[in-house]
Amino acid sequence: MKHWIEAARLRTLPLSVSGIIVGSMYALAHPTDEILTPTEVFNWRLFGFAILTTLGLQILSNFANDYGDGIKGTDNEDRIGPKRAIQSGVISPAAMKRAIIITSFLTLLSAIALIYYAFGYAHLFYSVFYLVLGILAILSAIRYTVGNTAYGYRGYGDLFVFVFFGLVSTLGVNFLYSKQLDFELILPAMAIGFLSVGVLNLNNMRDEESDKKVGKNTIVVKIGGAKAKKYHYFLIIGAMVLTLAFTIISEFQFDQYLFLLTYIPLTKHLIRVCKNQEPKALDPELKKLALSTFALAVLLSLCMIYFFSDIIVNVFLGGR
Repeated sequence: MKHWIEAARLRTLPLSVSGIIVGSMYALAHPTDEILTPTEVFNWRLFGFAILTTLGLQILSNFANDYGDGIKGTDNEDRIGPKRAIQSGVISPAAMKRAIIITSFLTLLSAIALIYYAFGYAHLFYSVFYLVLGILAILSAIRYTVGNTAYGYRGYGDLFVFVFFGLVSTLGVNFLYSKQLDFELILPAMAIGFLSVGVLNLNNMRDEESDKKVGKNTIVVKIGGAKAKKYHYFLIIGAMVLTLAFTIISEFQFDQYLFLLTYIPLTKHLIRVCKNQEPKALDPELKKLALSTFALAVLLSLCMIYFFSDIIVNVFLGGR
């Protein structure tokens, strides 16, 4: 069990649910014209299955990454990060393959339940669309490093992370509640996407040399470490600017800017990356950036629903 927990890479899980939290709390704070109160738009079962589905996708991606890199020899003695399950031999490729199949099945079941609680037997087109989207997300999580045409080996991993853990996670879950697309929410969705890509970019900067040796052509390998740092600055600073722009457009009050506290660890992170000369020293930054992203999502959400505190109490005590 210990080895399976390690293979699930728990430190990546808070990052994966950041978009779900922001999209869900935005729905609670901004009821649509058709739905008069936040308690009518927010549904705890929907929120729960959204979290479960996203966690399933992240764990599936981690298992598939361990399997794909393991059987290809990408995870070898040259790799700087922590040893993976297949690399160290504590889990066999066959066992990991079974785990990928089981996790895919459970994630799909969770996605189906999520779609049901969102749409019921109405909105057939939306239900089919989200089902297809869920299947694509599962396949994308697997194909990141698995197979001869794994897109993670061709530099497309950043795009996948930005789309699924930024845009789809935030905008997609909000649509499940509101049944409409709020373009204002694109800004924090992009911010979460940028920060999520930042975590992947850190991982790829750390593994640049070992990836280069085995032909894993990540964006870092393609553009080089120096440009990858500038790319990283763009991602983190861009996320901070987008979040701030969202709050200005949303007309946040002075006491709704508590989320700015997360800019302190993000700024410190940028300074450490700027000064870094040793790839191994980037490894601790992965967890720090992931937790900073999660903290930003939580604090931004709390700031969004600040003026709905009485409604929040009602949701906790008597929500459906």
